[in-house]
Amino acid sequence: MCLHKLEKPCATMVRPCGLLTCREEPVPLKSISVNLSICEFVAGVSATLNYENEDIIPVEAFFVFPMDEDSAVYSFEALVDGKKIVAELQDKMKAHANYENAISQGHQAFLLEEDISSRDVFCCNVGNLHPGSKVALTLHYVQELPLQADGALRYVLPAILNPRYNLFGQSMRSCLQMKTPVVPLKGLPYTLSLVATISSQHGIEKVKSNCSLSPLEYLGDKKTEVQVSLADGHKFDCDVELLIYYCEVHKPSVAVELGKQKAKPESLMGDPSAMVSFYPSIPEAQPPITCGEFIFLMDCSGSMQCSMSKREKGRTRMDIAKETLVLLLKSLPLGCYFNIFGFGSKYEAFFHDSVRYTQDMMEEALRKVKVMQANLGGTEILSPLQTIFNGPPIPGHPLQLFVFTDGEVTDTFTVIKEVRSNRERHRCFSFGIGEGASTSLIKGIARVAGGTSEFISSRNRMQSKALLALKRSLQPVVENVSLSWALPQGLSAQRLSPEQTVIFKGQRLIIYAQLTGTMPPEEATGQVCLRYTLQDKSYENKVTFYLHPKHDANFTIHRLAAKSLLQVKDMGLRETPAKDKKEVLNISMECGVISAHTAFIAINKTLNQPVQGPMARRDIPRPILLGSVSATPRCYGTGVGTPHARGVRQKKKCMSPKETSPEMGRTHSSMDETDLETPHTVFGEHRLVQLIALQKADGSWDLNEGLAVVLGRSMEDLLAAVPFKNYDSSIWATILAVLWLHANGEDLKCEWELLQQKAVNWIRIHAGTPLRELVKAGIDLLKTTVDPSILGL
Repeated sequence: MCLHKLEKPCATMVRPCGLLTCREEPVPLKSISVNLSICEFVAGVSATLNYENEDIIPVEAFFVFPMDEDSAVYSFEALVDGKKIVAELQDKMKAHANYENAISQGHQAFLLEEDISSRDVFCCNVGNLHPGSKVALTLHYVQELPLQADGALRYVLPAILNPRYNLFGQSMRSCLQMKTPVVPLKGLPYTLSLVATISSQHGIEKVKSNCSLSPLEYLGDKKTEVQVSLADGHKFDCDVELLIYYCEVHKPSVAVELGKQKAKPESLMGDPSAMVSFYPSIPEAQPPITCGEFIFLMDCSGSMQCSMSKREKGRTRMDIAKETLVLLLKSLPLGCYFNIFGFGSKYEAFFHDSVRYTQDMMEEALRKVKVMQANLGGTEILSPLQTIFNGPPIPGHPLQLFVFTDGEVTDTFTVIKEVRSNRERHRCFSFGIGEGASTSLIKGIARVAGGTSEFISSRNRMQSKALLALKRSLQPVVENVSLSWALPQGLSAQRLSPEQTVIFKGQRLIIYAQLTGTMPPEEATGQVCLRYTLQDKSYENKVTFYLHPKHDANFTIHRLAAKSLLQVKDMGLRETPAKDKKEVLNISMECGVISAHTAFIAINKTLNQPVQGPMARRDIPRPILLGSVSATPRCYGTGVGTPHARGVRQKKKCMSPKETSPEMGRTHSSMDETDLETPHTVFGEHRLVQLIALQKADGSWDLNEGLAVVLGRSMEDLLAAVPFKNYDSSIWATILAVLWLHANGEDLKCEWELLQQKAVNWIRIHAGTPLRELVKAGIDLLKTTVDPSILGL
């Protein structure tokens, strides 16, 4: 939780001392320490921020820091010179008034709130920190850990808060609009420490991280508990990511938690709560869907010029995004419709309306992908979304929207509201690119539109995650999802989680419920059943569990249940409907979980006398992040003065086949797909990428020099190895390409699996009886041991 600190204007000049900013001003923030406790798939976090005012006058500080939007913050406290002050959760307007009143009277006061513009940014005010005073601010939160495709549970401690693009005329009340100085990483005056304790009854196999960790220390012989810590010297150049691998992760479970004794009976906190974890056994649909309108909305703002990682300094986010678009275009099914939008301060579409997926249209799109650039200025995503949703629907082709962005926008709730209002006609799959992408935006738009969200860090491949989402979008929709409970007489369950409308293969499903009535004896059991239909077949998953609630002093399940309700109802201070605001306030106040409408406040009135004198401004610098400084400055504000950025709706601009706008790239009037075959194209030198670039829309390959180069053979060798004279060379080429994929690209199979399926289907239609002999000849030519069954033999 790297904190970017800003403070209110100073009233007088003083002589600098202690740690200094780039302005030679003292720095109150000394260190950040995080204690992390992970039990199964829930994380409990205690984060402490240590400050010391080494100045000779009082300081009022304003801190801004990122946090995952799934976090349920339920406690905030201050330790002031050894005295503990526990904050109270209040209506936000009341909390602000109380804070200002306390400050005006010279008392110390502390305020913690969600930012007005986004659920994943928090602001903390420290008022009247008197000279020589030491303060430790601690906040506690819990969150569910998402399950990755490889079975890992992922915890992220956000260490980066990127600048966010602000629309002209938007409220400046957001703390994101404050400015902070930047310094090189080695110049940061504060440190970060993290200690994690991980436990699972199923055993812990391993823990991975993108940062240096201490060696794993197993606490006991059964390997069910382990401790690990972040190595000293973390550079604040990336989020801290932990991937936890349990020996068994896909086992359904139910946990029941006692309610709060002093809470009202039948209230959210008074009754026991249950957390149900399902891993639905959804079969692979055969064949997958071949219809649909696929729209890819790609961020082309200036921040996409940043490098993805230290290992790939020459490859930017935009470069990898373009490779991903090529893979997506090659993997689309024949007969569908598609379009691509690039957006920044303005936006442009490849085609005026979505076009049918054919060889000609695919080639045209590839030419335009090749010249895309990250130079469209800021990140204004709302206007292109509105244009997409206002487009004419294509009968029989439901809209599947794929959004790629580094997530640096300030109108998060407005964007989520727009996506939700159109959820009946589309599904949204979202991708956060690079460190600091907004979890509120990326998770929010996917959640309200029945899709999935993914985050792509320096250790992930954008291509793999995008193709997994495309594969999910091509599967039939799971329908008629229902949940039923079999409980002892006198006990009932009320579902707290929102109704689940979409379930994907390989995903975990978590459901919260409130148990009302008389709890039976300890040995009693209950059962919960998940039912759904897929392609007119009915399926069900059942879990039997003991009805003996456990006590948890932090009320973890209750607060996670409250958070799941707030994520549905709470759309920010400005966007929440009036009919939902009262319910949001009630849930937040009763469960002690912060919302956009509440804030934590603590006031220290025990000083012998109120703090005297003016308060000084002290700007804690933020780090210069990897790729954020270059010869070309980042363009977060570019285009703010343009009519489009001021809210005047522009007509959608389309790129003609032989003319590309200056913003998207230079003109390529004579380019064709052979440009993608050369060894030094924008898509890299990897032979796998070269092979994929040569595939045609119907799944086949032509026999040409480009293919020969990838296969490492001469054209003469390829022609001589054909077992039949005058045989269709495309069939022979496609068989060789598929064999080469399996022989040389198995580690990236998830990225080419869909386009390989297209190729195999094409071969089966066109090859006929000679297929077996052709496959054998191809295996001999390529000197591989690939199993012929991959081609249906």
